Amino acid sequence: MINFLTLKTETFGLDINDSSLKIIKLRRKRGFLQPVSYNEKKVKSGIIKDGIIQDEDGFVKIIKDAVATVKGEKLKTKYVIASLPEEKSFSQVIQMPKMKKGELKSAVLFEAENYIPLPIDRVYLDFQVIDPIVDHLDHLDVLIIAVEKTIVDSYISCLKQSGLVPIALEVETQAIARTLIKNETSSAPLALIDFGGNNTDFIVFSGHSIRFTSSIPISSQQMTGAISEKLDVDFKKAEEIKIKYGIDRQKKGGETDTASKAMAPILEDLIVQIKNYLDFYSDHNSHEHFSQKMGITKIILSGEGVNLKGIGDFFSQKLNIPVELGNPWINFSEKLKKFELPEVQKKSLSFITALGLALRGENNNFYHD
Repeated sequence: MINFLTLKTETFGLDINDSSLKIIKLRRKRGFLQPVSYNEKKVKSGIIKDGIIQDEDGFVKIIKDAVATVKGEKLKTKYVIASLPEEKSFSQVIQMPKMKKGELKSAVLFEAENYIPLPIDRVYLDFQVIDPIVDHLDHLDVLIIAVEKTIVDSYISCLKQSGLVPIALEVETQAIARTLIKNETSSAPLALIDFGGNNTDFIVFSGHSIRFTSSIPISSQQMTGAISEKLDVDFKKAEEIKIKYGIDRQKKGGETDTASKAMAPILEDLIVQIKNYLDFYSDHNSHEHFSQKMGITKIILSGEGVNLKGIGDFFSQKLNIPVELGNPWINFSEKLKKFELPEVQKKSLSFITALGLALRGENNNFYHD
């Protein structure tokens, strides 16, 4: 049968990590895009570990529950764009000779073998040509992203068992950048630091593309655990203390001082690793092609861990670089002032990845027959 009518596919974003699932559905209402559905569900310990699904049945059950119990509008679509774990991915900017589009795929696959730490037949490889900041190059800059097939296949399998149709999967750092970078363009190099519940994603974005990514195994939940152990309180109480006091290094004595001292080694370790990546990138950024060598000009923070009082000043002082909290709504209309779902606005820095996945569905205009 020939289909004469092609309909735009409605999609939603599904952010997956070791400790939670987050859903965002966007819709154009009153002339501009806004969130109309959301949900967040905890993932029990052991179901996903370090980005690898350990218990498929348990994971499928959580996905079904998250979809069925969304807040706001009921989800009427089965088409999903889901995240893949940064810690199980590999990305690299490579340089290729200018060539015809039809020749590029096979050439990239051949060249990628020199960079990917796994046999090429064991990974799914995606790539995109980076639009140059200035069009005077005699070559192409290409961002390659690879994820092991067994990991991708397990995510797809669980999504399908949940009754969903995955039309795109992407590494979470891509979604983070899409949300936080205005029009996905920056005239100077920026670092994005997503301080999450399970790990910290470090991203360098410059021009029109991600240039470097890494996953740092330090998380906001580790800080909660340290407070819990130091003060001998349960995890829930420790989280309350962390949020209440934040990083207050001025007050001495009592809960504030004890909590601050418990978090200090974790934060200092995070700073050391971020500095190492900043230094590494500074020595390997020739593919940016600026007229003069530029370092990172600004750091943008996101993730559930940045809700801590004083964390922006802490990062800025330690790294000696201007720091600001990310604006999750920078790519939305200025008319989006009153949220139908105020909880999304309140927790928006925790929904950065889910928002980016949902935005991909709107920006790419996926279609089905």
